[in-house]
Amino acid sequence: MQTPSKEPESSSMTDEEEEEMQHDISKLQDQVKQLSLTQKETESKMDGLKKGAEAKMDCLKKEVEAKMDDLKTYLKTDMDKLKINMNKLLQEMGTKGERVLKETHDEN
Repeated sequence: MQTPSKEPESSSMTDEEEEEMQHDISKLQDQVKQLSLTQKETESKMDGLKKGAEAKMDCLKKEVEAKMDDLKTYLKTDMDKLKINMNKLLQEMGTKGERVLKETHDEN
């Protein structure tokens, strides 16, 4: 069984309409290209900003680490001084305590 063949429909567009459509398509293609270029520029700028921020963060991290090291050194030095002073104080208290005990013992 054969299907009857249809005659191809003639274009319902006039030459002027087709030309206008081609012009619109061309404009849209230009807009797409422009958007693509703009997107690439934006991505490039974002990459640059990201790298800059990462560099600043690395620098800040190093500064914080250096300050923390300085603080640890300072605190260790202070703790060492405190230990020395505490030992001196304990020795003085021990010496004074021995004198008080000796004086009390001598009085008895």
